[in-house]
Formats: sequence, C-alpha cells, structure tokens
Amino acid sequence: RYIINCCFINSLSTGSSLSDKVDQTPADIYKEQGQTAKIYCSHRIDNYDKILWYKQLNGQLQYLGYLNIKNGNPEKGVDVTIEGDANKNKNCTLTINSLSVSSSAVYFCAASYHSATCH
Repeated sequence: RYIINCCFINSLSTGSSLSDKVDQTPADIYKEQGQTAKIYCSHRIDNYDKILWYKQLNGQLQYLGYLNIKNGNPEKGVDVTIEGDANKNKNCTLTINSLSVSSSAVYFCAASYHSATCH
C-alpha cells in the first residue's frame, strides 16, 4: 500500500494569509499500486479562479499543473488529470493515475487569480 499525504499551502496572494480559506481533502489516502487517487481542493476567496497543484517528495517540490476556471492544464510528462471548477466554493479534483512507489508523497493545492489580459 502507498500513502499519499494531502496538504494545502497559502493561497498565492500578497498581504494577509488566506490559507484558512483553502480546503483540501482527504488528509491521507491509502491505495494499491496501479490504482488512481483523487484529491479535492476548494477555496472561499472572491475573484480567485485558478487552482495550482504541487507534489513534494524527498524535499523536492514538483509543479503538477493547474486548473484555470474549468480548464485543466497538467504539466507534460506528469500522469495526472486536473478537472472541476476553480471558482469560489467549487471543487477542483487532482487525479493521480497509475499509482507507483513515487506517488507516495505530500500533495499541495493553492488558490490564485488568473490575470491574463486580452488584446
């Protein structure tokens, strides 16, 4: 069995900490090799519409990708799926596919706002 620890980090913002407005569940996951694991993240922050996902293994932080509003964007070469809705009071799901020994790690989500400008 593999254990996956799930945590959250402060939302990406300036000023006061908003970490009490970001929720991630479950706290721990126990799965067998080859199975999938799902981690859920939501926030209660006005105007934030982006969820970022990270994995920490052996002291190294790896960026897994993000969900912008409803569009999942996993990093290339990372066997995860990111889906859901990144808006306030909605759920974003990180699915870790084909679990292996290296999947046993700490996973983090963070809330942010998408600041792209259209021309």
